Amino acid sequence: MANKLISEMNLPKSIANVFAARNIITAKAMSLLDHRNQNEYLAGHLPTRLEGLDAALCGGIPFGVVTELVGPAGIGKTQFCMKLALLASLPTSHGGLGGRVIYVDVESKFSSRRMIEMGISSFPEIFHMGGLAQEMAGRVLVLRPASLSEFTESLQQIKVSLLQNHVKLLIVDSMAALASGEYGQGTPRHHPLGWHISYIKSLAEFCRIPVVVTNQVRSQSRDEASRYLFQGSVESRADTTTEDPSNFDSHLVAALGIHWAHAVSIRLVLESRSGQRLIKIAKSSISPSVGFFFHITSSGISLLNNEGVEMMGPQANKIHCQGHSGIINCDTEVLQ
Repeated sequence: MANKLISEMNLPKSIANVFAARNIITAKAMSLLDHRNQNEYLAGHLPTRLEGLDAALCGGIPFGVVTELVGPAGIGKTQFCMKLALLASLPTSHGGLGGRVIYVDVESKFSSRRMIEMGISSFPEIFHMGGLAQEMAGRVLVLRPASLSEFTESLQQIKVSLLQNHVKLLIVDSMAALASGEYGQGTPRHHPLGWHISYIKSLAEFCRIPVVVTNQVRSQSRDEASRYLFQGSVESRADTTTEDPSNFDSHLVAALGIHWAHAVSIRLVLESRSGQRLIKIAKSSISPSVGFFFHITSSGISLLNNEGVEMMGPQANKIHCQGHSGIINCDTEVLQ
């Protein structure tokens, strides 16, 4: 088994190609990568139940680090967060973490009714049991701070809850909204959020849980054209610096700026290309830069294809918003 070729392991083709390009061609080499993954991310993942994405992330959303979701309004960030909350509260006998969730709902987008709808559609054998839907919804503690300063004050309470209440997931949706609410429109790129991200990272590491935060987008200025290249070869980075800056005018960047970007361990970008939604790995120390087209159904985000598309150079970090309406409609609900 240790000498089995990656090509014989039935991995999605795009992911197998990336491993091959990195000279990871046997199961033994992959096990070494997995061992590094376990050491770095404290040996645990929350599976997203999106097969291709979980394979690319080596298991799902990792424990012990901060994972960021970036994208324009209405693209599906909150839908993803609610599905993760559902999965974390799901009994371990059904593949969940069997714990509680703290959900910081800054923009009042969380809907317990929508989360239960996802549960009924995804796990009908569980949610049709009497009273279980209400029990699952009761495992999600929703906080709605009105300002960044109020959120700051609640962080100590959150830490106590993480330690005492069997909390398995912390979600902050969204950090950018907290910052913009504190400083108003036209906020400068670099907010004084260094303490907050450091504290949130320490919660992830100390409590050994996955932490997920969302970030909004803004227009990209020309002097930022090559500042978000977390991945890719030296050659591809060098090529980007000579590219015509006007080519970047139609793209977006994460709202909280480059210093925040370097503080998170994993960045998943949700974007729209010619009207099709795409989720891609823009930053990870162990995962390939691949993207997966998706749509939103009654069960939440669903991938159209588990194979994925390899992202080359700056394509991993650009955020596209082509043909995106800003609103997702599903069963007459507004889903963002």
